[in-house]
Amino acid sequence: MLALLLAAAQAAASAPAPAPPRIERLLERTPIIDGHNDLAWELRERYGSLTDAVAGDTSKAAWPLQTDLARLKRGHVGGQFWSVWIPATAQGPRAVEMTVEQIDLVRRMAAAHPAALRLATTAAEVRAAMKAGRVASLIGVEGGHQIDANLAVLRQFKALGVAYMTLTHSQSLEWADSSTGTVRAGGLSPFGRQVVAEMNRLGMIVDVSHVADTTMAQALDVSKAPVMASHSGARAVSDVPRNIPDDLLRRIGAGGGVVMVNFYPAFVSPRWRAWDRERSAYARSVGVPDDVYDDRAPAKLLEWQRTHAEPAVTVSDVADHVDHVAQVAGKAAVGLGGDFDGISGTGPIGLKGVEGYPALFAELARRGWSDADLVALAQGNVLRVMERVEAVAREMAAVPPAVVPTTLR
Repeated sequence: MLALLLAAAQAAASAPAPAPPRIERLLERTPIIDGHNDLAWELRERYGSLTDAVAGDTSKAAWPLQTDLARLKRGHVGGQFWSVWIPATAQGPRAVEMTVEQIDLVRRMAAAHPAALRLATTAAEVRAAMKAGRVASLIGVEGGHQIDANLAVLRQFKALGVAYMTLTHSQSLEWADSSTGTVRAGGLSPFGRQVVAEMNRLGMIVDVSHVADTTMAQALDVSKAPVMASHSGARAVSDVPRNIPDDLLRRIGAGGGVVMVNFYPAFVSPRWRAWDRERSAYARSVGVPDDVYDDRAPAKLLEWQRTHAEPAVTVSDVADHVDHVAQVAGKAAVGLGGDFDGISGTGPIGLKGVEGYPALFAELARRGWSDADLVALAQGNVLRVMERVEAVAREMAAVPPAVVPTTLR
């Protein structure tokens, strides 16, 4: 009975608080466009790539998810970049094949739920989908390894509806260095610069989340269009390699780009990150996996957690990142990229699923953000970036496709 009461208390604490009427009205008029959600991989791994799961309440499923159609509506999500992530260990032709399978999954998901979702590839299509009451469904490739060092693959991904590509994931490539990988390219190699230039020509957004500082700086040097960080925080608030230092935040803002703030506690809170590293070390020492955080975790890990309390991470902690990006890069340079279903079910209290966004807007309103600021955060900033990326592609219409002989494959 005590365990049931504790579980009920934890569930109540994690539930989003009702948002003030001002926030509900604002988000009904101008819903949120989120930069990064990994639902597609979870559907592949846990639900056999079937798309029916999202129609029900996935928070209570046998394998809980952080995203479903009902909670997208409750969270006032009007646009979502669905990540077609595959593991960084997948290489070569198999990486391309897996990416196509994930693109297919997202397209099938939208087709299966036409009353709720609509595929979109341009800012105009996003606006039209939101006006029709649908969640505009965009596609993002999360790692340059997914093109197998082949610009023809990049072009075909664009033809299949891909809106952005993250230049790296967790491992460095021969043409681009990752923030969590070894140095291989010294930032961007000559081929890496060709990738950025070809993305500009195609009208594909250059995503600089996950990349090394050198890679980010050189991408900003090369790109003719604004860049996006689809799911990154501020390093000055939480000092981890995946977050962005102030000098690069300023450059992204000055170039008209956008930083979509991530909700993963390991990037949001230094205290949580330290706890998680200790937890992972203990899990390794007793030979159990460490990638489940609720009551389905291994018994030995649950026992450890009883004497090593998880630090509280709150909506206020996320707001600190949003505020910092806004102060350094400007309020025109900040958005939201929650990373839901890519963070092992974790998340700040009250922000553990897509229904929680209004709580963050309420906190920012409490801090003095105006309605105009909140509208820009919700959708205006990322739509402006999309429109400028599209304009650069039109300006480059006479540039022929690059054909680059490469020995990288």
